[in-house]
Amino acid sequence: MIRIRQDLPERFKRAFTTRRVDFSRGTRLLDGSAIKPEAGDVVLAEVVTLGQHTGLQTPDGRRASLFTGDLVAVAYGNRYATDQFEAQVPEDLLACDLVAAGGIAGREVGRHTRMSEPTKLHPIGLLADRMGKRINLADFRLPESLPVGGTPTIAVLGTQMNSGKTTAARNTIRGLVAAGYRVGAAKITGTGASADVSSFRDAGACPVLDFTDAGFASTYKAPLADVKTGARLLLGHLEASGPDVIVLEVADGLYQSETAGLVGDAEFRSLIDVVLFAACDGLSAVQGVDVLNRQGLFPSAVTGLFTASALAMREVEANCAAHVVETAHLLQSECAVGLLQGSGATQISADGALRLQGITQQMGA
Repeated sequence: MIRIRQDLPERFKRAFTTRRVDFSRGTRLLDGSAIKPEAGDVVLAEVVTLGQHTGLQTPDGRRASLFTGDLVAVAYGNRYATDQFEAQVPEDLLACDLVAAGGIAGREVGRHTRMSEPTKLHPIGLLADRMGKRINLADFRLPESLPVGGTPTIAVLGTQMNSGKTTAARNTIRGLVAAGYRVGAAKITGTGASADVSSFRDAGACPVLDFTDAGFASTYKAPLADVKTGARLLLGHLEASGPDVIVLEVADGLYQSETAGLVGDAEFRSLIDVVLFAACDGLSAVQGVDVLNRQGLFPSAVTGLFTASALAMREVEANCAAHVVETAHLLQSECAVGLLQGSGATQISADGALRLQGITQQMGA
Protein backbone atom coordinates (compact mmCIF):
# COMPACT_ATOMS: atom_id res chain seq x y z
CA MET A 1 0.00 0.00 0.00
CA ILE A 2 1.11 3.54 -0.78
CA ARG A 3 0.41 6.06 1.93
CA ILE A 4 0.43 9.84 1.55
CA ARG A 5 1.57 11.48 4.77
CA GLN A 6 0.96 15.15 5.45
CA ASP A 7 3.23 15.49 8.49
CA LEU A 8 6.25 16.80 6.54
CA PRO A 9 8.86 18.03 9.04
CA GLU A 10 9.76 21.70 8.81
CA ARG A 11 13.49 21.27 9.44
CA PHE A 12 15.87 19.06 7.51
CA LYS A 13 19.24 19.39 5.82
CA ARG A 14 19.18 19.69 2.05
CA ALA A 15 21.85 18.08 -0.11
CA PHE A 16 23.67 19.60 -3.07
CA THR A 17 21.94 17.18 -5.44
CA THR A 18 18.60 18.79 -4.55
CA ARG A 19 19.80 22.34 -5.23
CA ARG A 20 17.34 22.97 -8.06
CA VAL A 21 14.34 21.47 -6.26
CA ASP A 22 11.54 23.84 -5.27
CA PHE A 23 10.73 22.45 -1.85
CA SER A 24 7.60 24.58 -1.60
CA ARG A 25 6.08 22.07 -4.02
CA GLY A 26 7.00 19.16 -1.74
CA THR A 27 4.19 19.18 0.77
CA ARG A 28 3.61 15.44 1.15
CA LEU A 29 5.53 12.23 1.80
CA LEU A 30 4.95 8.88 0.09
CA ASP A 31 5.77 5.71 1.96
CA GLY A 32 4.72 2.10 2.13
CA SER A 33 5.91 -1.28 0.95
CA ALA A 34 4.64 -0.68 -2.60
CA ILE A 35 6.98 2.26 -3.18
CA LYS A 36 9.87 1.53 -5.54
CA PRO A 37 12.36 4.42 -5.67
CA GLU A 38 13.70 5.66 -8.98
CA ALA A 39 16.92 7.49 -9.77
CA GLY A 40 16.44 11.18 -9.04
CA ASP A 41 13.60 10.77 -6.54
CA VAL A 42 14.00 13.02 -3.52
CA VAL A 43 13.79 11.17 -0.23
CA LEU A 44 13.54 12.47 3.32
CA ALA A 45 15.63 10.19 5.53
CA GLU A 46 16.93 9.97 9.08
CA VAL A 47 20.62 9.48 9.78
CA VAL A 48 20.83 6.23 11.78
CA THR A 49 24.58 5.74 12.18
CA LEU A 50 27.53 7.77 10.94
CA GLY A 51 30.09 6.09 8.73
CA GLN A 52 32.36 7.24 5.92
CA HIS A 53 30.47 10.44 5.27
CA THR A 54 30.10 12.59 8.37
CA GLY A 55 29.07 15.67 6.42
CA LEU A 56 26.60 16.62 3.71
CA GLN A 57 27.30 19.11 0.92
CA THR A 58 24.55 21.70 0.89
CA PRO A 59 23.11 23.49 -2.18
CA ASP A 60 25.50 26.41 -1.64
CA GLY A 61 28.50 24.06 -1.48
CA ARG A 62 29.00 24.27 2.28
CA ARG A 63 29.75 21.09 4.20
CA ALA A 64 27.12 20.60 6.90
CA SER A 65 28.10 18.29 9.77
CA LEU A 66 25.84 15.28 10.20
CA PHE A 67 24.61 13.89 13.51
CA THR A 68 22.70 10.76 14.39
CA GLY A 69 19.02 11.63 14.24
CA ASP A 70 19.39 14.34 11.59
CA LEU A 71 16.78 14.51 8.86
CA VAL A 72 18.23 14.93 5.37
CA ALA A 73 16.74 15.49 1.93
CA VAL A 74 18.85 13.57 -0.58
CA ALA A 75 18.31 12.01 -4.00
CA TYR A 76 18.29 8.36 -4.93
CA GLY A 77 21.02 7.52 -7.41
CA ASN A 78 23.46 4.91 -8.65
CA ARG A 79 27.11 5.49 -7.66
CA TYR A 80 30.22 4.61 -9.64
CA ALA A 81 33.45 5.43 -7.84
CA THR A 82 36.43 3.10 -8.14
CA ASP A 83 38.09 4.89 -5.20
CA GLN A 84 34.96 5.00 -3.05
CA PHE A 85 31.58 3.27 -3.32
CA GLU A 86 29.63 1.37 -5.91
CA ALA A 87 25.91 1.54 -5.16
CA GLN A 88 22.54 1.07 -6.80
CA VAL A 89 19.10 2.55 -6.33
CA PRO A 90 17.24 0.10 -4.05
CA GLU A 91 13.91 -1.40 -5.00
CA ASP A 92 12.25 -0.48 -1.71
CA LEU A 93 12.11 2.20 0.98
CA LEU A 94 13.99 0.11 3.51
CA ALA A 95 17.35 1.01 5.06
CA CYS A 96 19.93 2.39 2.63
CA ASP A 97 23.26 4.20 2.58
CA LEU A 98 24.59 7.69 2.04
CA VAL A 99 27.10 6.85 -0.69
CA ALA A 100 28.23 10.36 -1.67
CA ALA A 101 28.64 13.55 0.32
CA GLY A 102 26.78 15.47 -2.37
CA GLY A 103 23.63 13.66 -1.30
CA ILE A 104 23.17 10.28 -2.98
CA ALA A 105 21.03 7.61 -1.33
CA GLY A 106 21.68 4.09 -2.57
CA ARG A 107 22.43 0.59 -1.42
CA GLU A 108 26.10 -0.29 -1.32
CA VAL A 109 27.29 -2.96 -3.74
CA GLY A 110 30.99 -2.66 -2.97
CA ARG A 111 33.65 -0.20 -1.86
CA HIS A 112 37.35 0.54 -1.99
CA THR A 113 39.31 -1.04 0.84
CA ARG A 114 40.19 2.34 2.32
CA MET A 115 36.51 3.25 2.71
CA SER A 116 34.72 2.79 6.02
CA GLU A 117 31.16 1.52 6.33
CA PRO A 118 28.77 3.99 4.69
CA THR A 119 26.58 6.27 6.76
CA LYS A 120 23.25 4.50 7.27
CA LEU A 121 19.93 6.10 6.42
CA HIS A 122 16.35 5.26 7.35
CA PRO A 123 14.03 6.54 4.58
CA ILE A 124 10.92 8.21 5.93
CA GLY A 125 9.28 8.85 2.58
CA LEU A 126 9.59 10.21 -0.93
CA LEU A 127 8.90 13.90 -1.32
CA ALA A 128 5.65 14.47 -3.21
CA ASP A 129 3.46 17.38 -4.27
CA ARG A 130 -0.02 18.08 -2.90
CA MET A 131 -1.51 15.66 -5.45
CA GLY A 132 0.73 12.86 -4.24
CA LYS A 133 3.01 12.87 -7.31
CA ARG A 134 6.61 12.04 -6.37
CA ILE A 135 9.15 14.80 -6.89
CA ASN A 136 12.16 13.98 -9.04
CA LEU A 137 15.23 16.04 -9.92
CA ALA A 138 14.24 15.79 -13.57
CA ASP A 139 11.20 17.95 -12.80
CA PHE A 140 13.51 20.90 -12.18
CA ARG A 141 16.07 20.57 -14.96
CA LEU A 142 16.95 23.53 -17.13
CA PRO A 143 14.49 24.31 -19.93
CA GLU A 144 15.24 23.06 -23.41
CA SER A 145 17.81 25.10 -25.29
CA LEU A 146 19.26 24.31 -28.69
CA PRO A 147 23.01 24.87 -29.14
CA VAL A 148 23.69 28.05 -31.05
CA GLY A 149 26.81 26.44 -32.53
CA GLY A 150 30.28 27.66 -33.24
CA THR A 151 31.79 27.93 -29.76
CA PRO A 152 35.17 26.13 -29.49
CA THR A 153 34.71 23.29 -27.01
CA ILE A 154 37.41 21.52 -25.03
CA ALA A 155 36.54 18.12 -23.56
CA VAL A 156 38.62 16.84 -20.65
CA LEU A 157 38.73 13.04 -20.48
CA GLY A 158 40.79 10.71 -18.30
CA THR A 159 41.88 7.19 -17.48
CA GLN A 160 39.89 6.89 -14.25
CA MET A 161 38.61 8.65 -11.17
CA ASN A 162 41.27 10.89 -9.60
CA SER A 163 43.53 10.95 -12.64
CA GLY A 164 43.71 14.76 -12.65
CA LYS A 165 40.79 15.68 -14.91
CA THR A 166 39.21 18.33 -12.70
CA THR A 167 42.56 19.97 -11.95
CA ALA A 168 43.39 20.01 -15.65
CA ALA A 169 39.99 21.50 -16.51
CA ARG A 170 40.25 24.10 -13.73
CA ASN A 171 43.77 25.14 -14.76
CA THR A 172 42.76 25.37 -18.41
CA ILE A 173 39.83 27.58 -17.47
CA ARG A 174 42.11 29.80 -15.43
CA GLY A 175 44.68 30.04 -18.22
CA LEU A 176 42.03 31.02 -20.76
CA VAL A 177 40.44 33.55 -18.41
CA ALA A 178 43.87 35.07 -17.75
CA ALA A 179 44.23 35.47 -21.51
CA GLY A 180 41.05 37.53 -21.55
CA TYR A 181 38.53 34.98 -22.78
CA ARG A 182 35.07 34.31 -21.43
CA VAL A 183 34.79 30.65 -20.49
CA GLY A 184 31.69 28.59 -19.84
CA ALA A 185 32.17 25.22 -18.13
CA ALA A 186 30.25 22.11 -17.21
CA LYS A 187 30.76 18.65 -15.81
CA ILE A 188 28.48 16.54 -17.95
CA THR A 189 28.67 13.15 -16.18
CA GLY A 190 29.45 11.83 -12.71
CA THR A 191 28.00 11.84 -9.20
CA GLY A 192 26.41 15.01 -7.82
CA ALA A 193 28.90 17.02 -5.75
CA SER A 194 29.75 20.67 -5.23
CA ALA A 195 33.55 20.53 -5.38
CA ASP A 196 34.04 20.46 -9.14
CA VAL A 197 31.41 23.12 -9.83
CA SER A 198 32.98 25.36 -7.20
CA SER A 199 36.46 24.70 -8.60
CA PHE A 200 35.44 25.79 -12.12
CA ARG A 201 33.69 28.85 -10.77
CA ASP A 202 36.69 29.79 -8.65
CA ALA A 203 38.88 29.58 -11.76
CA GLY A 204 36.72 32.23 -13.44
CA ALA A 205 34.28 30.27 -15.58
CA CYS A 206 30.80 31.75 -15.95
CA PRO A 207 28.35 30.19 -16.23
CA VAL A 208 29.18 26.86 -14.61
CA LEU A 209 26.74 23.95 -14.88
CA ASP A 210 26.69 20.24 -14.20
CA PHE A 211 24.47 17.23 -14.83
CA THR A 212 22.28 18.04 -11.80
CA ASP A 213 21.15 21.04 -13.85
CA ALA A 214 20.02 18.49 -16.44
CA GLY A 215 18.01 16.53 -13.84
CA PHE A 216 20.47 13.81 -12.81
CA ALA A 217 21.64 12.97 -9.30
CA SER A 218 24.16 10.69 -10.99
CA THR A 219 24.61 9.65 -14.59
CA TYR A 220 25.74 6.10 -13.73
CA LYS A 221 23.44 3.52 -15.35
CA ALA A 222 21.44 6.26 -17.10
CA PRO A 223 20.57 5.39 -20.72
CA LEU A 224 23.16 6.79 -23.12
CA ALA A 225 20.45 8.65 -25.02
CA ASP A 226 19.50 10.48 -21.81
CA VAL A 227 23.14 11.29 -21.01
CA LYS A 228 23.60 12.71 -24.50
CA THR A 229 20.41 14.74 -24.18
CA GLY A 230 21.66 16.12 -20.88
CA ALA A 231 25.04 17.01 -22.39
CA ARG A 232 23.38 18.83 -25.29
CA LEU A 233 21.12 20.68 -22.86
CA LEU A 234 24.07 21.92 -20.82
CA LEU A 235 26.07 22.81 -23.92
CA GLY A 236 23.12 24.74 -25.31
CA HIS A 237 22.77 26.85 -22.18
CA LEU A 238 26.50 27.49 -22.06
CA GLU A 239 26.59 28.56 -25.70
CA ALA A 240 23.55 30.81 -25.23
CA SER A 241 25.52 32.79 -22.62
CA GLY A 242 28.01 33.81 -25.32
CA PRO A 243 31.38 32.48 -24.09
CA ASP A 244 34.51 32.48 -26.21
CA VAL A 245 35.39 28.92 -25.16
CA ILE A 246 33.59 26.06 -23.40
CA VAL A 247 35.33 23.50 -21.18
CA LEU A 248 33.53 20.20 -20.49
CA GLU A 249 34.67 17.53 -18.05
CA VAL A 250 33.60 13.93 -18.57
CA ALA A 251 33.82 11.96 -15.32
CA ASP A 252 35.69 8.75 -14.50
CA GLY A 253 37.67 6.80 -17.10
CA LEU A 254 37.43 5.51 -20.65
CA TYR A 255 36.23 2.08 -19.45
CA GLN A 256 33.33 3.53 -17.45
CA SER A 257 30.11 2.69 -19.29
CA GLU A 258 28.70 6.19 -19.87
CA THR A 259 32.09 7.68 -20.71
CA ALA A 260 32.79 4.87 -23.16
CA GLY A 261 29.36 5.40 -24.69
CA LEU A 262 29.98 9.11 -25.23
CA VAL A 263 33.49 8.61 -26.65
CA GLY A 264 32.15 5.99 -29.04
CA ASP A 265 29.25 8.18 -30.20
CA ALA A 266 29.79 10.12 -33.41
CA GLU A 267 27.19 12.72 -32.53
CA PHE A 268 28.90 13.52 -29.22
CA ARG A 269 32.32 13.58 -30.85
CA SER A 270 31.04 16.15 -33.35
CA LEU A 271 30.39 18.56 -30.47
CA ILE A 272 34.06 18.54 -29.41
CA ASP A 273 36.81 20.63 -30.97
CA VAL A 274 39.69 19.82 -28.61
CA VAL A 275 40.48 16.84 -26.36
CA LEU A 276 42.65 17.16 -23.25
CA PHE A 277 43.47 13.76 -21.73
CA ALA A 278 44.46 13.18 -18.08
CA ALA A 279 46.22 10.04 -16.84
CA CYS A 280 47.59 8.68 -13.59
CA ASP A 281 50.75 7.08 -14.97
CA GLY A 282 52.77 6.71 -18.13
CA LEU A 283 51.35 3.43 -19.35
CA SER A 284 47.73 4.54 -18.91
CA ALA A 285 48.55 7.80 -20.69
CA VAL A 286 49.93 5.99 -23.74
CA GLN A 287 47.22 3.35 -23.83
CA GLY A 288 44.46 5.88 -23.21
CA VAL A 289 45.57 7.98 -26.16
CA ASP A 290 45.57 4.83 -28.28
CA VAL A 291 41.97 4.07 -27.22
CA LEU A 292 40.91 7.60 -28.15
CA ASN A 293 42.74 7.49 -31.46
CA ARG A 294 40.89 4.32 -32.42
CA GLN A 295 37.62 6.17 -31.74
CA GLY A 296 38.66 9.04 -33.97
CA LEU A 297 39.67 11.46 -31.20
CA PHE A 298 43.23 12.80 -31.14
CA PRO A 299 44.12 14.64 -27.92
CA SER A 300 45.79 18.00 -28.29
CA ALA A 301 47.67 17.25 -25.09
CA VAL A 302 48.13 14.65 -22.37
CA THR A 303 48.37 15.73 -18.73
CA GLY A 304 47.37 14.49 -15.28
CA LEU A 305 48.95 13.05 -12.17
CA PHE A 306 51.86 11.47 -14.04
CA THR A 307 53.19 14.94 -14.93
CA ALA A 308 54.31 15.37 -11.31
CA SER A 309 57.28 13.22 -12.38
CA ALA A 310 59.72 14.53 -14.98
CA LEU A 311 60.82 10.95 -15.61
CA ALA A 312 57.26 9.78 -16.26
CA MET A 313 56.73 12.70 -18.62
CA ARG A 314 59.81 11.74 -20.64
CA GLU A 315 58.61 8.14 -20.87
CA VAL A 316 55.24 9.26 -22.22
CA GLU A 317 56.86 11.66 -24.68
CA ALA A 318 59.00 8.80 -25.98
CA ASN A 319 56.03 6.49 -26.52
CA CYS A 320 53.10 8.76 -27.36
CA ALA A 321 52.46 11.08 -30.29
CA ALA A 322 50.33 13.46 -28.21
CA HIS A 323 51.94 16.54 -26.71
CA VAL A 324 52.65 16.18 -22.96
CA VAL A 325 51.77 19.17 -20.76
CA GLU A 326 52.52 19.52 -17.07
CA THR A 327 49.22 20.21 -15.34
CA ALA A 328 50.50 23.36 -13.62
CA HIS A 329 51.54 24.81 -16.98
CA LEU A 330 47.89 24.91 -18.09
CA LEU A 331 47.55 27.94 -15.81
CA GLN A 332 49.73 29.84 -18.26
CA SER A 333 47.74 31.66 -20.92
CA GLU A 334 50.05 30.60 -23.75
CA CYS A 335 49.66 26.94 -22.81
CA ALA A 336 45.87 27.04 -22.38
CA VAL A 337 45.29 28.89 -25.63
CA GLY A 338 47.80 26.58 -27.29
CA LEU A 339 45.31 23.74 -26.82
CA LEU A 340 43.01 25.55 -29.22
CA GLN A 341 45.76 26.03 -31.74
CA GLY A 342 46.52 22.31 -31.70
CA SER A 343 42.95 21.07 -32.06
CA GLY A 344 42.85 17.28 -31.85
CA ALA A 345 39.27 16.46 -32.75
CA THR A 346 38.47 15.14 -36.20
CA GLN A 347 35.26 17.07 -36.78
CA ILE A 348 35.03 20.84 -36.31
CA SER A 349 32.07 22.89 -37.47
CA ALA A 350 32.69 25.76 -39.87
CA ASP A 351 31.61 28.28 -37.23
CA GLY A 352 33.82 26.60 -34.66
CA ALA A 353 36.82 26.76 -36.98
CA LEU A 354 36.24 30.48 -37.52
CA ARG A 355 36.03 31.09 -33.77
CA LEU A 356 39.22 29.11 -33.23
CA GLN A 357 40.93 31.16 -35.93
CA GLY A 358 39.74 34.37 -34.31
CA ILE A 359 41.08 33.38 -30.91
CA THR A 360 44.50 32.39 -32.22
CA GLN A 361 44.72 35.62 -34.20
CA GLN A 362 44.00 37.61 -31.04
CA MET A 363 46.78 35.77 -29.22
CA GLY A 364 49.18 36.56 -32.02
CA ALA A 365 48.26 40.24 -32.14
